[in-house]
Amino acid sequence: MSEESEVLVRRQGAAGIIVLNRPKALNALTQTMVREMDRALKAWERDPAVTRIVVKGAGERAFCAGGDIRALHDLGKAGRQAEALAFWREEYILNRYIKRYPKPYVALIDGIVMGGGVGVSLHGSHRVAGDRIGFAMPEVGIGFFPDVGATYALPRLPFRAGSYLALTGQRIGRADALALGIATHGVASVDFPAVEAGLIAGDDIDTLLKAHESVIEPSPLVAHKDIIERAFGGSSVRAILTALDAEALASEFARAAAATMRTKSPLSMAIALEQMRRGSALTFEEAMTMEMRIVTRVAAGHEFYEGVRALIIDKDQKPAWRPASVDGVDPVEVATYFAPLPDDLIFA
Repeated sequence: MSEESEVLVRRQGAAGIIVLNRPKALNALTQTMVREMDRALKAWERDPAVTRIVVKGAGERAFCAGGDIRALHDLGKAGRQAEALAFWREEYILNRYIKRYPKPYVALIDGIVMGGGVGVSLHGSHRVAGDRIGFAMPEVGIGFFPDVGATYALPRLPFRAGSYLALTGQRIGRADALALGIATHGVASVDFPAVEAGLIAGDDIDTLLKAHESVIEPSPLVAHKDIIERAFGGSSVRAILTALDAEALASEFARAAAATMRTKSPLSMAIALEQMRRGSALTFEEAMTMEMRIVTRVAAGHEFYEGVRALIIDKDQKPAWRPASVDGVDPVEVATYFAPLPDDLIFA
């Protein structure tokens, strides 16, 4: 496979190694990358010489900053939603495959990890966070929703931190990722090559990672867990904002969270909150089926295209959300995003 390929796949020692190889695009996922990962993982599942998978991003800026949102936007605007939905379907199937993969799956995560990058790391057995990790699910800021398994994973985080991350899109670092269980190990970035070498050599994975774990500072988010638990337990986005506003005089954290939420798509936040409400009771497969229902409606709607236009294409930072405020969100409309599809079964 050429070094110019979007994803580099190689077998080295005991490891099957996958390198997300679009550093100029922050390793954003394309359909080609999803298919190459799926193909490699299936081959290595059958290969007894491969005892672990290693996934990393090229360059130092990002593990993977998400899906190729601009390409998906352009497909939808050109009336080719079916092609965009085919990408999401294949991506979600890959997410499920990683979740159920029978061999250790070690994601070496340094730099930005968002959206689709979360989907190809969070569901693996070992998530190793480097110094520069910046984890976020910022989808409500572009009129989208936290997908790639976030419906399952975020509601299971402690003290309603999943709802906080889903509705604010806030980026967190290594200490928070470890405290929430998003990452399983924290390793200094300079030690990543040594960890990879040990994985290739066939060293015991847990022993190897423990030997390289670095001292981690306290979690900033945990310091605000009481506010998060109180506010983000609200039954609606409006209730959450009201609770944050009540804390704002005494808490800069609450004030900042409320201000951030007021820049996001009101409809997307309502959808995300409903995901958090439903997701805690779902299996992974049920959660991914729900996400396929939601994305099918999002691809036919307004918010995603307007969000990408305002934040990524024109960069005027002035999206015209519909509705413009949380008070205009219709719960009946929100419910339509979760309704079953004729072809609901996306897993064989």
